[in-house]
Amino acid sequence: ILVYPRVLQNLFPLTALIFFFYTGVCRSPLGMSRGQILDEDISASSQWSDSTAAKYGRLDCEEGDGAWCPEIAGEPENMNEFLQIDLRSLHFITLVGTQGRHAGGIGNEFAQTYKIKYSRDGSRWISWRNRQGKEVIEGNRNAYDIVLKDMEPPIIARFVRFMPVIDHSMNVCMRVELYGCEWLDGLVSYNSPLGQQMTLNGQHVHLNDSVYDGAMSYSMTEGLGQLTDGMCGLDDFTHSHVYNVWPGYDYVGWSNESFPNGYVEIMFEFDRTRNFTTMKVHCNNMFSRRVKTFQKVVCYFRSELDWEATPISFSPVMDDVNPSARFVTVSLYNHMASAIKCQYYFSDIWMMFSEITFQSDTAMYNTTLAPPKTGPPIRDDPTHKVDDSNTRILIGCLVAIIFILVAIIVIILWRQVWQKMLEKVSRRMLDDELTASLSIQSETFTYNNNNSPSSVPSEQESNSTYERIFPLGPDYQEPSRLVRKLPEFSQTSEDTGEFQNVQEGVPHYAEADIVNLQGVTGGNTYAVSALTMDLLSGKDVAVEEFPRKLLTFKEKLGEGQFGEVHLCEAEGMQDFMDEDFSFDVIENQTVLVAVKMLRADANKNARNDFLKEIKIMSRLKDPNIIRLLAVCMSSDPLCMITEYMENGDLNQFLSRHEPEGMIALLSNAPTVSYSNLHHMATQIASGMKYLSSLNFVHRDLATRNCLVGKNYTIKIADFGMSRNLYSGDYYRIQGRAVLPIRWMSWESILLGKFTTSSDVWAFGVTLWEMLTFCKEQPYSQLSDEQVIENTGEFFRDQRRQIYLPQPPMCPDPVYKLMLSCWNRNTKERPSFQEIHHTLLDCIGY
Repeated sequence: ILVYPRVLQNLFPLTALIFFFYTGVCRSPLGMSRGQILDEDISASSQWSDSTAAKYGRLDCEEGDGAWCPEIAGEPENMNEFLQIDLRSLHFITLVGTQGRHAGGIGNEFAQTYKIKYSRDGSRWISWRNRQGKEVIEGNRNAYDIVLKDMEPPIIARFVRFMPVIDHSMNVCMRVELYGCEWLDGLVSYNSPLGQQMTLNGQHVHLNDSVYDGAMSYSMTEGLGQLTDGMCGLDDFTHSHVYNVWPGYDYVGWSNESFPNGYVEIMFEFDRTRNFTTMKVHCNNMFSRRVKTFQKVVCYFRSELDWEATPISFSPVMDDVNPSARFVTVSLYNHMASAIKCQYYFSDIWMMFSEITFQSDTAMYNTTLAPPKTGPPIRDDPTHKVDDSNTRILIGCLVAIIFILVAIIVIILWRQVWQKMLEKVSRRMLDDELTASLSIQSETFTYNNNNSPSSVPSEQESNSTYERIFPLGPDYQEPSRLVRKLPEFSQTSEDTGEFQNVQEGVPHYAEADIVNLQGVTGGNTYAVSALTMDLLSGKDVAVEEFPRKLLTFKEKLGEGQFGEVHLCEAEGMQDFMDEDFSFDVIENQTVLVAVKMLRADANKNARNDFLKEIKIMSRLKDPNIIRLLAVCMSSDPLCMITEYMENGDLNQFLSRHEPEGMIALLSNAPTVSYSNLHHMATQIASGMKYLSSLNFVHRDLATRNCLVGKNYTIKIADFGMSRNLYSGDYYRIQGRAVLPIRWMSWESILLGKFTTSSDVWAFGVTLWEMLTFCKEQPYSQLSDEQVIENTGEFFRDQRRQIYLPQPPMCPDPVYKLMLSCWNRNTKERPSFQEIHHTLLDCIGY
């Protein structure tokens, strides 16, 4: 059970998670009493005799003479005697237990008081103090009872020393145990400016790090403290979980008046180089007191000795409505580092943090899962006794394990039953729709003497196996008419009779295979009917061969199972442009291009898909769709060269900008106006209108797949899935592909249907991203599993589904357009033609 805390976290959302870590992981004995800590890892300053050596100082054991006993007892003024434990790695220690020497009734030595020192590296030792600054801990009152004491605050250490404190009136012996869990964050210190003092209504609010165990002068260096003690501050920072402390105790805070650069810099040092995924910062947001979460954070990474030149930047969405404290999650994009330096920018006068945690490749839990300070504490009562019966402890553990296992089994079975019921309902609904629509189609198709249909279908959908296309509407278009919309077929089809056989087979097209191109980067983009693909395959590719020597590699944009996408500079590309292609580049100037490269060892299917992708891309000619410029086919690796826009993708472009307003003026940040946002959204709608007119389904429309050029020109692309930068936007469903579930319609996730209507849904999410300046993921407050559960609410349609909220700068008509894109009924969603028209009206064109 201890191996799978994340499974339990998913099954027991909050209560059981706290119960599990409170009673199991972070208050577990670390091995003195049960022998996991070896004799060689226990040492002492001195000993009475060999039979009272350090190795006998194990809680609840009676070996040797029954305890560790120093040669001379220490005094309060001269603490020299100690029992030392080496845990071999950093641990989060929340509890200690002590016991005297009983030895079957022969011994009567114990420590009435003691102190604790600890170290993370074995060289610098730190004296533990409680939250009121007291060092001395009340110990035992007899030689046999076990007395447990909470470490408030907890300590993060590898080495721990118990130092008995008594006078010479009695001898002292100790048996000890440590309780906690391994410190998998790996954080060994953070360095930051000193916390400051706020004056609020005549009251002093001290926002200093009172439990910091490093050096403190003008700044805090080489230590850990309140930002890693597992205690999250309350919404009102003037109150605290801890009794008898001062206002502001839970938070470390700073005023922007003391930081002319506008940010607070904190450096985090780790035990080794780690692969970091996220950083979580618990911030106060009591904006009525001029306290807000940080406006932006910029993080630098040090993997060896040098700092990387390029940092990552993240800006959360500001919240002026909800004053609750909250965790802000910052993606670290799998950076490898042994140190991280973050600059947190002020968004108001004050900025306050109570907890900062990191998730890396080995972290399964962190300090936020330590015992909650609001939970039932173990009292510092000298007469408190803990049952030392191994049998009772074992029985209790077994009962707890059985209870948890039974609960897990019940929940798993319930979920399986629920999922099977949902699948049956989904299949039944799908079958009913297909039966009805197919019968409608067979009734509406009539044939004239030339065997051509008088009514034609239009919309394509694939079922949950992703293998078929089914018409679900009376406006389903005849395949030949779809293909005729492609430029090269628009004039020849009527004259040559090229589609005569196609027309004779129209009714069978209701079950034609869909072509799912694997793609060089491993992602499906445009879904194309097999019939359309066959017709395209019959045409030669009208794209010229480009000399490889004229390509200069700049950086790798992404990679997939079968190939890579590179950013390159191309010389002489103007000579390869079609006459209908506008290319605003000075002659003889190099241009940026994206090169999709198929690996030389790719299998036959991948090579065939690559050629099909070239055929499709060569036919797409629209100002707002990325164009295929040239190919390199004469030798391996096969390459296709497409446009690339100088401003990169829209997600990164907007995240580097701010909306026009006072904040942008104060921070001197680059801005994008509201009208420019609308201009870009209109271009995306225009490009999708073109694709939908050909019945091409994109499947992955998002800001990461839109490129930005000069004058806010937008072109829709397809290689966002291949970029590690956006790996967090995709969710791997067992037995299925990696899917961008936060952008997908409910029917795409639950039923496997990808249509123009599902692209409309994704357009609504893309529009929401743009109006939030891509500062957060869609549904950032929901886990991936909760996003999938929310699609179930759309399916049940009981008005419990969660919609993306209206962005602060979004006008009501535009948000109304978004909501129409997320309509539960696919037929009630607007077409891209309607969306394009609506956006044009919104910006007054």
